[in-house]
Amino acid sequence: MNVVVANDISEVDRLHRSVSQFCQEHGLSSEIEGDLSLAIEEILMNVIRYGHPEGGKHEILVRLSLEEGYVIVIVEDDGVPFNPLEAPEPDLNSPIETRPIGRLGIHLVRNITDGLEYRRNEGRNRLVMRKQVPRSE
Repeated sequence: MNVVVANDISEVDRLHRSVSQFCQEHGLSSEIEGDLSLAIEEILMNVIRYGHPEGGKHEILVRLSLEEGYVIVIVEDDGVPFNPLEAPEPDLNSPIETRPIGRLGIHLVRNITDGLEYRRNEGRNRLVMRKQVPRSE
């Protein structure tokens, strides 16, 4: 399933509906659907907020597929280069009032997916997320 969304927060709900449809079509659990929706939303929000500091309309491509026991999610955009795999882990042990704002979304994505890959190619960011599907699904 391919979904093209604009770099606009209003598109998040439409993307959630597409993830729900994909999960229903493939008989995936509500837990898998929730994890996928959350991970995609976190990445999408980062692209929307930080990917185009110059503004303007841009398209973000989200691909979902089921391959060999994994849901594969690919998010591609033409925003500024950003490799989330290089983002430092947040210090979860320091007092909350002393922690810098941000970084928790990427931390969350790392923890609810089973693999992340990033590549910059021909002016586009390409993030691949893998989520393992239990054998019973």
